[in-house]
Amino acid sequence: MTTDHPGDHGEHHGPPPAVSWAMAAQATLHCLTGCAIGEVLGMVIGTALGWPDLPTIVLAVVLAFVFGYALTMRGVLKAGLAFRAALGVALAADTVSITVMEILDNAVMVLVPGAMDAGLADPLFWGALAFAFLVAFLLTTPLNRWMIGRGKGHAVVHRYHR
Repeated sequence: MTTDHPGDHGEHHGPPPAVSWAMAAQATLHCLTGCAIGEVLGMVIGTALGWPDLPTIVLAVVLAFVFGYALTMRGVLKAGLAFRAALGVALAADTVSITVMEILDNAVMVLVPGAMDAGLADPLFWGALAFAFLVAFLLTTPLNRWMIGRGKGHAVVHRYHR
């Protein structure tokens, strides 16, 4: 349990609160939604422009972070936070989760033979991307559960949900 008393730096007193798998999955799905929007947009832009793999991946990762943070900020701005505070909440809530997801899903895309060379009309591209998102979701959910149970990650956002 954390308190908001002056001088308290978020130390935990007693056992961490129980976090359900459903809560962790919901937080992971929230992050994955932003990641997927940015990732798909980056892959589509890079592939449509005929870019090599590395610049396409870099664009997809940057856009994944932008959209992931933007989705979180949308909710906390709606709850009345100022832009700077909302950005701080988004950074605290999503950075670890998005980073892990991006490492995992890009690794899968690179490891699936031909996925990065497949065109946008090729079912291999979309199948590999869907599989990459599934792997990222399954492997990031336990991490998010652990972080939420310690008051980190998406736990930071929960106080602003209406």
